[in-house]
Amino acid sequence: MITTMQQQANPILNITIFGLFVVLTLGIVIYVSSGGRAKKGKAYYTGGAEFSGRQNGFAIAGDYLSAASFLGIAGAVAIYGYDGLLFSIGYLVAWLVALLLVAEPMRNTGKYTMADVLSFRTRQGPVRMAASISTLVISFFYLLAQMVGAGSLVAVLLGVSDLAVQIGIIALVGILMIIYVLIGGMKGTTWVQMIKAVLLMLGAGIMTLWVLGLYGMNFSRLLGTAAQTHPDGHRILEPMLQYGTNPLGFISLAIAVVLGCAGLPHVLMRFYTVPTAKEARRSVSWAIALIGLFYLFTMVLGYGAAILVGKENILAAPGKANAAAPLLALELGGPILMGVISGVAFATILAVVAGLAIAASASFAHDIYNSVIHKGKADPAKEIRVARIVVIILGILAIGGGVAARSINVAFLVSLAFAIAASANLPSILFSLYWKGFKTQGALWSIYGGLISSIVFIAFSKTVSGAPTAMFPDVNFAWFPLTNPALVSVPIGFFLAWLGSVLSKEDNTAVSAEMEVRSMTGVGTGTALQH
Repeated sequence: MITTMQQQANPILNITIFGLFVVLTLGIVIYVSSGGRAKKGKAYYTGGAEFSGRQNGFAIAGDYLSAASFLGIAGAVAIYGYDGLLFSIGYLVAWLVALLLVAEPMRNTGKYTMADVLSFRTRQGPVRMAASISTLVISFFYLLAQMVGAGSLVAVLLGVSDLAVQIGIIALVGILMIIYVLIGGMKGTTWVQMIKAVLLMLGAGIMTLWVLGLYGMNFSRLLGTAAQTHPDGHRILEPMLQYGTNPLGFISLAIAVVLGCAGLPHVLMRFYTVPTAKEARRSVSWAIALIGLFYLFTMVLGYGAAILVGKENILAAPGKANAAAPLLALELGGPILMGVISGVAFATILAVVAGLAIAASASFAHDIYNSVIHKGKADPAKEIRVARIVVIILGILAIGGGVAARSINVAFLVSLAFAIAASANLPSILFSLYWKGFKTQGALWSIYGGLISSIVFIAFSKTVSGAPTAMFPDVNFAWFPLTNPALVSVPIGFFLAWLGSVLSKEDNTAVSAEMEVRSMTGVGTGTALQH
């Protein structure tokens, strides 16, 4: 069946549709940034903070609904059923943490980056350096997932599994990411993310209704058919098909996806593209509604792919689990629908990698180059130039990493980025906003401790070696028993934040009180009157 489906695919049509999406989005970037302001100073980082809550909500959804959401989760549900839904549920619940605890106080306290908040009540230099390093590492892991998704997607589009072709596509995504960010800055990237969110919701929504229509709009009938046709039978409707031999791995993954969102640098940076904290909160509400609806779509698409494409055919395709959604589109609507859906997915990847690149480059240029090296007195034009250089370097590194990780499910790769964010960033963010006793030493211990522990555990897990799906399957130096480190690394991050603070003799009582007032009311930021 998979050979027949690949023969049905029309590579020329697929690439044409993909090219049209690239031209459209690139044209939008050029148009919205044609005034030049989008590429200079504050506007490069925040788009001039001129987007409404609704617009930013769509952009957040476009930024958040990545290749992992569309390709990885649909594939995970098709293969593992219930366990694949953990990604959808966890990624959605994670936004409640961001909405209730982080969004509004972050907007009230910071300017451009996460480090603005973390360094408000601590020593600027070391904390900004630590926060920037964490941002770069998390952005790199997240970029890996998008690059892998791009390679898998185009491999299916072309019906090829040739390594050279996949490497070429991964390189193309990296190059396009660099172009988008250099031309449009945050403003251009935001508009691309808004448009991409609309296209993705429409595409996934149409496919969802199509699949449900085949089963009389009866979701229970869809599930029953999936259980009858799937090789694992009714186990796909029950938990622990994937994690049955390792329940702690299930818990660790859940911790990562629920807590990680509120520590993701590219998500946190979106709170600064709106004019007030009220709009920041409103944008998160819009994002939750859109993201929640989309994850309902992926549940239907995953089980639909399990029935109409089949687990064996998905795993036999180029890209394996990541190919489930495009192959489902091919089965439903032929080459045209497959081309459109794949084009939307590719636009998804381009929008997300652009947002990641903006966050990483802003953190390095604003926090390290300007605030640490030049003590906040760097020339704005040179600061933006440094940010652009970082984008280029990050693109090159992401291309290399994407090639090495090309066989790993993209949803799982994103969960690793979430684990690092939850371990290294979230403890310091929450303690900065809500604990008066938080000190510089606590911030440094937490960021570096959470970052190092999570990376070490990942490096010595079967994600990297010792398994057929590992990055390096031919060697085995794995000793950490879990594939996701959050169960251990997140408590380490919180514990070190507390321990470092209580052992420190630093007195920051006055500035802590100022931060509390500012984060809760907006006084001092120009947003207080907007509540």
